[in-house]
Amino acid sequence: MTSLFVSHGAPTFALEPGLAGPALSQLGTELPRPTAVLVVSPHWMTQEVQVGLSEVPATIHDFRGFEPAMYELEYPAHGHPSLAKKALSLLDNAGWKPVADAQRGLDHGAWVPLTYLYPGASVPVFQVSLPANLDSQSAYQLGQVLAPLQEEGVLIVGSGSLTHNLYEVRWRDNNSAEYAKAFSQWVREAVLENDQARLINTLALAPHAQRAHPTTEHFLPLLVALGAAGPDARGSVLEGGIEHGVLSMDSFIFRNA
Repeated sequence: MTSLFVSHGAPTFALEPGLAGPALSQLGTELPRPTAVLVVSPHWMTQEVQVGLSEVPATIHDFRGFEPAMYELEYPAHGHPSLAKKALSLLDNAGWKPVADAQRGLDHGAWVPLTYLYPGASVPVFQVSLPANLDSQSAYQLGQVLAPLQEEGVLIVGSGSLTHNLYEVRWRDNNSAEYAKAFSQWVREAVLENDQARLINTLALAPHAQRAHPTTEHFLPLLVALGAAGPDARGSVLEGGIEHGVLSMDSFIFRNA
């Protein structure tokens, strides 16, 4: 079984592939074709966990101030209501009190990286929201609850950003901030050493964690993916570099044989 954490960075990643875009495209050709992709993204945060049941989820352009071409992009994937209902059942049985949303579309945390991973919107996609009260441990547990969907061929993707300090973004700046590099390297080492306890405690232990993530929502999807992979998963790195000075675009693949 395989789960992913993908860094989607700024919305402009959809038009500026950098290192991460080709790496995701190559990965999409190498992975077994999934029945559907389940995405947990920080751009759908709710009080209680929700599950999208739309048969044809709309492409949500949930950003402002970008060039017109960004608002013309579409990712017309089908949903997968039957598998989404199984996610609801798993969450309900685990005591999460989930809510179904039959209208919700795909936010840019879902469709932007999927533009590279599965171009042409050829794989069904549905989303599970990120509960607003989630912490590191409960994010990992959310992944554990959703993990059985992998037996149905579902690829579980946590979409976020390995570093995400928008206060310090420097557009088109190729000089990477030292703190972003240090934080990214620390997490990379924990992934490669398969140290799940260290990863769960990243926001408390990693260098410059508060600066790399002034708020936690873009890091927690990594822990959802980790929880879905299981305790014996082996991690590997998809190189993404650092964009706009401070946004680390590294992604991680967790495989459990």
